[in-house]
Amino acid sequence: MSATTAIASAEAYVKAPLKYKGKVRELYDLGEHYLIAVTDRISAFDWVLEPAVPDKGNVLNGLSKFWFEKTKHIIPNHVVHADADRLGDVITDTAIMKDRIMVTKKAERIDIECVVRGYITGGGWRQYQASGQINGQELPAGLRKNERFPQPLFTPAAKNDVGHDEDISIARMKELVGAELTDKLMAKSIELYEFARDYCEQRGIILADTKFEFGLLDGELILIDEIFTPDSSRFWAKENFAYDIEIDSMDKEPVRTYLAGSGWDKNSKPDPLPASVVEETSARYRDIYRRLTQQVGGR
Repeated sequence: MSATTAIASAEAYVKAPLKYKGKVRELYDLGEHYLIAVTDRISAFDWVLEPAVPDKGNVLNGLSKFWFEKTKHIIPNHVVHADADRLGDVITDTAIMKDRIMVTKKAERIDIECVVRGYITGGGWRQYQASGQINGQELPAGLRKNERFPQPLFTPAAKNDVGHDEDISIARMKELVGAELTDKLMAKSIELYEFARDYCEQRGIILADTKFEFGLLDGELILIDEIFTPDSSRFWAKENFAYDIEIDSMDKEPVRTYLAGSGWDKNSKPDPLPASVVEETSARYRDIYRRLTQQVGGR
């Protein structure tokens, strides 16, 4: 896969009712199932940026397919199939859409983002610096930035369709969804994280943290949305690991770095990204796909 044209919207290529349009994904209603189309849109600091990044959607969709297949022994997931040819006239251009679609079961989403942290960094590090805690969980004094936890830390967030998700304590999660479901979600999230962490380590990659979404289908807990992609996880190359620094992550870091140094006020629509930033970001996504799957592209 080596896309020459980025797809900022799938609406011209899908003949089905659009149910939801997120920053990157579009959800279409097929009746019995949903169709998820993954675009090449990219967001940062709560803004969808221009232009879209070639191959990003293919990589995100390809990695989700890869990981859903690898983890189905741990928990069932929402995948029905990812074959555009089986959709007939629903897809108007299979050449463009074949690597960026997934047909899924219609589960009832659980409105909790299940975050697992293997290392103290990012927002978790900022919480720890301010309070010695992460999501209400007391941590030992003297931890260093990017230090690995002895055991993965489960730090949930309440889902908000508008704005940021809200970090919550496990006690608050139990109030929202019940103690039994909380315990199941926590156990499955940590089991999934540990499986992928060990897989990544064998390929020279550190999985610093990740997030999951789950749903209920006929009373059964299943995994939905995306899994272990650069948009839902923080990947570090092992050779870049160090304490007390901001480690360059294997995702859209070139975009964040550019925006941070551009003088943009974060309150108004940013100017289009330079071609060099778009190209470097596209290469980052293709590289993480190759390193994780040992394949080229997102197919």
